[in-house]
Amino acid sequence: MSFFFRAASRQRPLPQEIARSLKDSLVALDTKTGAKALEDAEKNILTLRHTLAGDGEVEPNQEQVLQIALEICKEGVLSLFVQNLPSLGWEARKDLVHCWCILLRQKVDESYCCVQYIENHFDLLDFLVVCYKNLEVALNCGNMLRECIKYPTLAKYILESSSFELFFQYVELSNFDIASDALNTFKDLLTKHEDAVSEFLSSHYEQFFGLYTKLLSSTNYVTRRQSVKFLSEFLLEAPNAQIMKRYILEVHYLNIMMGLLKDSSKNIRICAFHIFKVTSFSFTLESFICLPFQWLHTRSCLAAWVGLAVVFNPS
Repeated sequence: MSFFFRAASRQRPLPQEIARSLKDSLVALDTKTGAKALEDAEKNILTLRHTLAGDGEVEPNQEQVLQIALEICKEGVLSLFVQNLPSLGWEARKDLVHCWCILLRQKVDESYCCVQYIENHFDLLDFLVVCYKNLEVALNCGNMLRECIKYPTLAKYILESSSFELFFQYVELSNFDIASDALNTFKDLLTKHEDAVSEFLSSHYEQFFGLYTKLLSSTNYVTRRQSVKFLSEFLLEAPNAQIMKRYILEVHYLNIMMGLLKDSSKNIRICAFHIFKVTSFSFTLESFICLPFQWLHTRSCLAAWVGLAVVFNPS
């Protein structure tokens, strides 16, 4: 007899019930006051997590997980997740992020239903980016964004949105944890989908590198070092070959690299030198001749460039 009671106690609510309860409790956060509304919302989020990921006693049912994903999209719960994230407590936010990541990965009939939902509600991505300004939820939003960035359409939207420029501010925030998290998201945006990134850089070249130059010239050592290191990495991506050649041929950016070669930090000097080394392999005699004459106006600059070219590309 006791076995049947235990089995009954572990029985999960139906997917429709879970989605409806979540929606009602999250909506109530905007219409009610007091701890009861928050308690109900957080309890329902915990129920969702146990249903999606198991609770140590009962393993998740994949068919039920897929049905929950569909119901959550149908009820618009993903929007409520994002909008109410700042209102939740620390543990509930952690549970919500875990659920978010699981839900986005659910594939129903060859399509990711939750990703499709976000494609129809791109404002959710803008909200998550802006929430980096909120110290309480910044790291939660970072995790949610990086899960979104795994999908090309969502990453492409963020790259081309006005919100993307905020990352150039976030990576210089005084809060080290948030700045580091923002940098990780920034890197994912520029490395996860090579073709989309190459297309973005080609069409937003001046705007992007104008902002990136400020990071390379930052008074913050960590920002400066991370920026030059990342630049040397992502210019190496095969789809960015033409971007790399264009970048290194421009006087302004060459001067910045020359300045970094004289930086007080050995690590920064090495990264800057690596950029010169890499680009020298791609240079032909024709591209060398195309170097703007004003950059070669001093004997020292010419000697530096020729020396690098000879050492790393004898041909």
